Amino acid sequence: MDEIVTIFTRVWTDITSGAHAPLSFRLIIQPLVAAFFAIRTGIQDAQAGRPLFFWAVVLSDPARRRELLREGWEHVGKVFIAAVIADAIYQLIMHHWVYPSEALIVATILAVLPYLAIRGLVNRVLRHRRSGKGATQA
Repeated sequence: MDEIVTIFTRVWTDITSGAHAPLSFRLIIQPLVAAFFAIRTGIQDAQAGRPLFFWAVVLSDPARRRELLREGWEHVGKVFIAAVIADAIYQLIMHHWVYPSEALIVATILAVLPYLAIRGLVNRVLRHRRSGKGATQA
């Protein structure tokens, strides 16, 4: 249990280490790139009338889930890999060692979570606007 606490403490410290830490730009750039892909895909989801991505993945049958995860990975995969590499470089500079599990956790926080949140938000807002316009015009 102490190892898990140590991992999450080090991840939290690495993420919140300050503005002048080496590679601190990754804390801004990676979520922004993930947001770009999420906005673009969220707009497409809303135009196609698709449900919220996260809930579609969670609630769909296994075959559909695999297809949805593959589609999501196509959009966020490069950002995720870049986040893992950037965090590994950061760890080498700061800790003189690479902790792969921590790099995966940080990449998930910086790339995957913003992607999921923003894609769903954009889809929901645009679908809500569309249904509101249709209701006022009818």
